[in-house]
Amino acid sequence: MPIENSKAHEIKRLTTPLTFKNSKAYDCDGNRLNCIETISDVRYIVEPKEGILTENEILQYAPESKKASKIKLKRGIGNLSDVLLIHDSIPWVAGIYYIALLCIAVPFVIWGNKVVMFVILILAILPLFYLYRITNLNNYTKIETKKPMKTTPQSTVKETVQTNVVENEGLESLKKYEKEVNNLKVLFDVKEEVVKDLIGKRFTPPQLTYDKFIAIIDSSHKLFYSQRDAALNIINLAAEDTPRIQGEVESKISNMKAIINQIEDLTNELVINISSDEESTDEVKNLIDEMENLIDSVKEY
Repeated sequence: MPIENSKAHEIKRLTTPLTFKNSKAYDCDGNRLNCIETISDVRYIVEPKEGILTENEILQYAPESKKASKIKLKRGIGNLSDVLLIHDSIPWVAGIYYIALLCIAVPFVIWGNKVVMFVILILAILPLFYLYRITNLNNYTKIETKKPMKTTPQSTVKETVQTNVVENEGLESLKKYEKEVNNLKVLFDVKEEVVKDLIGKRFTPPQLTYDKFIAIIDSSHKLFYSQRDAALNIINLAAEDTPRIQGEVESKISNMKAIINQIEDLTNELVINISSDEESTDEVKNLIDEMENLIDSVKEY
């Protein structure tokens, strides 16, 4: 499978809503997911596969996964909830350990055996050092030290020339938007495919409802790509970087995100509607109406 197709499928797997059957959760490939139970909640997590997505893509498409938590902790932006997610079994193991230790300690406390009580105290303290180590966020941060480069006067001159060229171009600041636009395009393609599959399952063609829903998705597709093309044209063709130029690009990106959010809401509603086997489709139709209004408002703009 080509790398791009493999990446697109992985993004689809991570962003497609889970299916539930007999109280068990499955991803879109039919793989069963294990339940992750932390102190604060219970959840099912789709973990990214190795070697397909970059760290930034994992943070974007699988922000609730253990791998994302490891990346956040490594970068110094994680918190205690990320630690508890990675070590989800620690609270339960610690609880069982201390309950067992307490049961053992009670008779010796009653008998007044000081030697055994001292040993039990040591056994009670030792795990605390381990808990401190894994909850200390600084331990996860990898500090990358770079060796100072020995530069000759000639290399220094070359660096200065190259820096001046970049500064004279003056459009490098717009390139930061290009990656975001391309990532949104990949995400939209995945979500569009998912929602079309769900529409086909919920409203088996030929049906007027199916045709209407697919027509709205097609309109969303055209609108999304028109916003994408407009954003890329501004990024690549703008003669100078001004607040107005940046505002136009950000406006196009905002429209792209709004379309993706609407499709995501429709996807979630379809999943609920299919799972509950309800005849009523009012919520789904309301979302379609909202998508029509969004399309009209962006076109008018």
